[in-house]
Amino acid sequence: MPGTFGNAVSVIVSLLRGVNVGGHNKIKMEALRGLYESLGLKEVATFIQSGNVVFKAEENHLPGLAQRIESAIEADFGFRPSVVLRTHAEWKEVIANNPFAKRSGIDPAKLVVNFLATDPGQEAWKRLLAIETNPEELRAGGRELYIYFPNGQGKSKLPVGRMDKALGVAMTGRNWNSVLRLGEMAEGLG
Repeated sequence: MPGTFGNAVSVIVSLLRGVNVGGHNKIKMEALRGLYESLGLKEVATFIQSGNVVFKAEENHLPGLAQRIESAIEADFGFRPSVVLRTHAEWKEVIANNPFAKRSGIDPAKLVVNFLATDPGQEAWKRLLAIETNPEELRAGGRELYIYFPNGQGKSKLPVGRMDKALGVAMTGRNWNSVLRLGEMAEGLG
């Protein structure tokens, strides 16, 4: 079952949605590290200012841990971002399953992985994939949505609100370079 692992200490990647974007929902990474440590999480490290955290935990139920983190952020900072968690093993699968990996000419700065809190199910994926996205390319499955922005994300007219509604679950995106860097950080703790 995704999000559950044994009683051993595991390395986990945590992604916060909508933190430090456009001057809203501000959290300094030092304060975020302190919050995670206050929850009993170990070897906490952050990456850039957008709410990326890598840590070790003994918790064996990721949805429950995500809710604890969300509640702690709300109590300390006054807003409740969605928190999406992946184990190090799951993160390695995200990298290995990149559907654009073998295609030449793909600029990693223009590839984004959206991490979903849960699998939205086959019907939700069908609704999403029915949305016109040209020239962007979407590849979906499980709890990840890979999007390639050939002209860059800043010029995209991709209807993100319609995508959110079609899927009906919390998600947050990271560019491919960040995905790889977070994978390296997780590997370093593993």
